[in-house]
Amino acid sequence: MRTEVVVNANAAAFAANPRLIQRVQREAVGARRVVVTRSLGELGRATDQMKATGVDRVVLCGGDGTFMAGLTALVASGFDPVPEICLAPGGTVATVARNLGQRRGLLETVRRATDASSRATLAWHPTLRVSEGDGQTRVGFIFGTGLVARFFQRYYATGGRGYSAAAKIVARVFVGSFVSDSYSRSVLDPLPCTLEVEGRLLPPRAYSLVVCSVVRDLGLHMWVTHRAAEDPARPHLVASPLAARALGPQAPRVLLGRRLRGDGCFDDLVRDFCVRFPGGPGPYVLDGELFSAERIRVTAGPSVRFVS
Repeated sequence: MRTEVVVNANAAAFAANPRLIQRVQREAVGARRVVVTRSLGELGRATDQMKATGVDRVVLCGGDGTFMAGLTALVASGFDPVPEICLAPGGTVATVARNLGQRRGLLETVRRATDASSRATLAWHPTLRVSEGDGQTRVGFIFGTGLVARFFQRYYATGGRGYSAAAKIVARVFVGSFVSDSYSRSVLDPLPCTLEVEGRLLPPRAYSLVVCSVVRDLGLHMWVTHRAAEDPARPHLVASPLAARALGPQAPRVLLGRRLRGDGCFDDLVRDFCVRFPGGPGPYVLDGELFSAERIRVTAGPSVRFVS
């Protein structure tokens, strides 16, 4: 088993404690190599070298953004299929890793994934392919715009301090939505954009929520995409044009994994869809990372074998 470990030195755990990198190196007992990266360029060179020399398993150490960047780099380096992937959580929340059954800590995960004597559980799981109009393509798990993008703008403005900070924002938006206060509207009000699903343009010209995912729990037990991974070729898309006063009170339905109600809401498995922002680039999120583009197309990405 040719195993390599990739450490994102910018991830929360390593930024807070740089010595943790040395501990990862010591725990990677059977790894051929431990690569420490600090930029997308370094990550791309690392995956290019893996493609040249061959690799069976890659352990990605970091947060959800690290996992997305690592998968994207592996696909860009020409891997088809992608090697076995192990997600070793070293970020603030590890939403994707938890959805894929990873419950162990960073160091134990690295040790088990690199030890040839450890028994690994392998499971195939779908991904998303998110392509911008200029050709930039990423592979990840959770795509969103509207309130998703605005939530993360608020979240990072407070310092991005994990579940507690996220929960405070959600609670404030939920309570404020009943009276449609300025804070809830700043997150929930519809964002001007159009949505074309499998070649059909939907009527609304602004959406408060557009989210597509291959994992069910988007964090804080938000089961918006309650059918995620049901069909590897068709990720689950949920969209709503509702304003704050109508959308916010539906939070209990989300917690129970039920469909949103209201005129113009969309909830189904789809092969592809496009989001377009009028007049210039608009914000979107992929696995907790903020980007902007004028046009984004989302389809099913490659299915990947994950180690847990």
